[in-house]
Amino acid sequence: MNYSELFCQSHYSFLTGASSPAELVTTASFLGYQAIAITDECSVAGVVRAFDEINHQRLPIKLIIGSYFVFDDSLSFVLLCPNKEAYSELCRIITNARRRSEKGEYQLAEWDLRTIKHCQFIWLPSGKKEYDDRWAIWLAKQSAINVYIGAQRLLDGSDHHRFENYNYLQTTYELPVIACTGVLMHHSECLPSQHVLHATRVHTRIDDIGRAALSNAERSLRTTQKIKKLYPEKWILNTNNLASQCSFCLSELCYQYPAELVPSGYTPTSYLRVCVEKGIKRRFPDGLPPEISAIIEKELVLIKEQEYEYFFLTIYDIVQFAKQQGILYQGRGSAANSVVCYCLEITAVDPRQINVLFERFISKERNEPPDIDVDFEHQRREEIIQYIFRKYGRERTAIAATVICYRFKSAFKDVGKALGFSESQLDFVIKQINRRDRVIPWKSQLSGLGLDPSNKRVSLLINLTEQLLGTPRHLSQHVGGFVISAGPLYELVPVENAAMPERTIIQWDKDDIEALGLLKVDVLALGMLSAIRRTFELINKQFPVEVSIPFITKLGDDKQVFDMICQADTVGVFQIESRAQMSMLPRLKPRKYYDLVVQIAIVRPGPIQGDMVHPYLIRRHGNEVVSYPSKDVEKVLSRTMGVPIFQEQVIQLAMVAAGFSGGEADQLRRAMASWKKDGRIFEFRDKLIKGMTDKGYDSGFAHNLFEQIKGFAGYGFPESHSASFAVLAYVSCWLKFYFPVEFYTALLNSWPMGFYTPSQLVQDAKRHGITVYPPCINNSAVEHLMVVENGQKQLQLGLILVKGLSKESAEIVVQQRPKKGFSTVNQVRQLNLRSNELEALASADAFRLISGNRYETRWQMMDSQGSLPLFDGDTCYQEIDSVYDNSKVEKPLLGHAPSEAQNLLEDYASTGLSVSRHPISLLRQAKDLSRISWANALAGKHNRSVVSILGAVTGRQAPGTASGVTFLTLEDDTGNINVVVWQATARAQQQVFLKAKLLQVNGIVEHSKEGVIHVIAGKLIDRTPWLETI
Repeated sequence: MNYSELFCQSHYSFLTGASSPAELVTTASFLGYQAIAITDECSVAGVVRAFDEINHQRLPIKLIIGSYFVFDDSLSFVLLCPNKEAYSELCRIITNARRRSEKGEYQLAEWDLRTIKHCQFIWLPSGKKEYDDRWAIWLAKQSAINVYIGAQRLLDGSDHHRFENYNYLQTTYELPVIACTGVLMHHSECLPSQHVLHATRVHTRIDDIGRAALSNAERSLRTTQKIKKLYPEKWILNTNNLASQCSFCLSELCYQYPAELVPSGYTPTSYLRVCVEKGIKRRFPDGLPPEISAIIEKELVLIKEQEYEYFFLTIYDIVQFAKQQGILYQGRGSAANSVVCYCLEITAVDPRQINVLFERFISKERNEPPDIDVDFEHQRREEIIQYIFRKYGRERTAIAATVICYRFKSAFKDVGKALGFSESQLDFVIKQINRRDRVIPWKSQLSGLGLDPSNKRVSLLINLTEQLLGTPRHLSQHVGGFVISAGPLYELVPVENAAMPERTIIQWDKDDIEALGLLKVDVLALGMLSAIRRTFELINKQFPVEVSIPFITKLGDDKQVFDMICQADTVGVFQIESRAQMSMLPRLKPRKYYDLVVQIAIVRPGPIQGDMVHPYLIRRHGNEVVSYPSKDVEKVLSRTMGVPIFQEQVIQLAMVAAGFSGGEADQLRRAMASWKKDGRIFEFRDKLIKGMTDKGYDSGFAHNLFEQIKGFAGYGFPESHSASFAVLAYVSCWLKFYFPVEFYTALLNSWPMGFYTPSQLVQDAKRHGITVYPPCINNSAVEHLMVVENGQKQLQLGLILVKGLSKESAEIVVQQRPKKGFSTVNQVRQLNLRSNELEALASADAFRLISGNRYETRWQMMDSQGSLPLFDGDTCYQEIDSVYDNSKVEKPLLGHAPSEAQNLLEDYASTGLSVSRHPISLLRQAKDLSRISWANALAGKHNRSVVSILGAVTGRQAPGTASGVTFLTLEDDTGNINVVVWQATARAQQQVFLKAKLLQVNGIVEHSKEGVIHVIAGKLIDRTPWLETI
């Protein structure tokens, strides 16, 4: 029997549907359905996933596009799309309903219903006669709407009443009836998950949902035999006839890029060539090398064939706007494989410095849009975003969506609350579970936390949490992916409001966009670009020659800068600042730009899991002869010592050694990215090995290459991506070495960004001999400043650092400050600041130049009564005595000043850092720490000797490549210490490992021959309570 399900909600009906679009279409096809409609509520967010699954698996089932709506709580209906006009109509209705409401909500208007002309209308009667009669009469008057009654049989005790109502409406209003289940899950076993989602949506426990909960699993996909028994044959025939009328397919969507960027008199091709030729003059002032000219011509031909000219011109227009506004930017990713992008000044990587692989960027065979990512200063990216909205209008542009899915914490909490566990118990368990432990899974740790897995409710908690992982919870906005169209965007995909004001998003994410071949412009944010631009501003005030990224790169590889890099003195710089990167730097010893390209890519899961790091290092340092099985392979791998480090090299090897086409090699790249999810990489194994052996390569070499490719599947870094990042890594290192005060000032003003906190950055600046002054009511600006005293550059921290002081109030202080500064506290109190802000300034000791210590000043600020006289010193305390009850307020003795330790604690509490002394230095005075080895003394310890170290925990890293190893960073007053914690050690001392802020580690110090020092942890001791004793 043929049957088509025309009302089906996936888990893109957030917190309602319990199955993915892929599961629904696959199961429906298995059950022999003729067609299935994905009809999520006021949404088409799931239809591309269903479309892609049908095409990829070649399923013999038709996909129908539609959506479910509720209007005025009395009318529920489904709209289906028989043709492209109906699809555009549906997208417009969804867009209007979503744009009228806040994010995640929608509001239909009667006008939306009156404008329906092309969609098929399935009415879902409420069962309440007054509502149903009213809507039946109203619908009968809408001559343009084809109305069907959707009949549901759910075996819940109400079917008899429903069918009486369906027959009444059919007879009275002459409306045809179709069968529709209202599917919420692909299989009956998903019912418990659906109950959890329902409880989460209505903010209650499953036990309290009552009759609103599904009483059975009849809203799953049912066999056609069962459907035949449940519905009259005529209704099933009506269903199939309606399904046959719905022929629209997503492949019919015709996307057009905006054309207004091409001046009159030019074609897109000719104007793109003009722009490229302008860039050639700037990029190659000494003339264009013939080999580069040939590459440019090849790229322009392919761009024309694929009709991507408008896309390149759009990116070109955006970066030209950024240049005009003085906003730093840099293109990255596969775009760095394009010489055309380099000439258009989208990317900064000279094609002569890397192996350009244009097939990685655009492939005629692949017939997919190129991916151009452009990073802009994170503090000014909004200017770029609003420029795009202004230029193209909100009807034609919106940001791509990101699907926010359940991860462990959110799944565990939502399932737990739905099952009736208390929130405090769930929070406790989440905090205690060690998710870094790769031997003992989280569910096996529950018994030690008071939850017995053999208990039915706990067992449900475990199973349902695992089922919920990866399930979409809501839509959010992409970090910066714009879709821009020639006509109204809502004719292609619905548009809705984002959580941020002045932002709109489409209902598809980047994977959906890519599957349909839509072009996406990625406008991303990068904090380091803000820091670099701010550094340039400080430098260029001092010198006549303008310092810029091109200025620095044209100077060539600087020996002193690379000396600093090899010593891993890279706190605060770009990309090579993490502990893993810093550990690799002395081993790899980069001495030129391309070494940094390798350095950035090699500390990644792909090369590490593919066992490529050690072979590369020993060959780099001349300890192993490099050999190649052929000249073709040598051409691909010679720059990396015969070891594949980059994704592009894997693609090239597949092409030159195994005979893959460019498109096939790119499919291999995609399979590498997803093999742990779907195992697709093994589809290429035989073809790859056979292709290599047929071309005369050794079988062992072929098998070894496949194993390396599997390692890359963990995460292989593209050379083009690494090359773009290496430019910024080198520039930031150059700035840190030659202009450290300017660099640290800019870095702090660009925070939050990067790997380190302001406290860690200030400590590093001090270790480099920079004098740092704390926030001051007279000397500080709002932001941090570089100041010069006695010819020495120094760093003055800004008022923005003071916790509890708003930026607006900090601006008031600076703007109304007398030229000679404030001379009394009273002058500051007369500013329009709130009392808590005045106290915040006092706590930060910002008045130290004009008043007593912070205790005395804070007491003065506590008098917030505007009518009270404003006095200083002893008189102030007399006034306070008359207002406050001394029995309730404890004030310091006159003349009492805070101790050094108290000042330190106050500094951290009020600003998050201290420029005076490190907490460890005070502990040295308070405790006998003679047996502790400090960071600056570890180099003098014998290799493999036992040591005790102590420091503040500033970082915990558990990379996916480290086989369960965690890397801790401890900071003492002399520097940082790298600590390696093996999984067994962490498990045996879990609470200390997870919770300690001040940690003592007894372990073994190890020195590598390259000079890398780390401590292998043995005993972990939580010394956090010591902080209260200093």
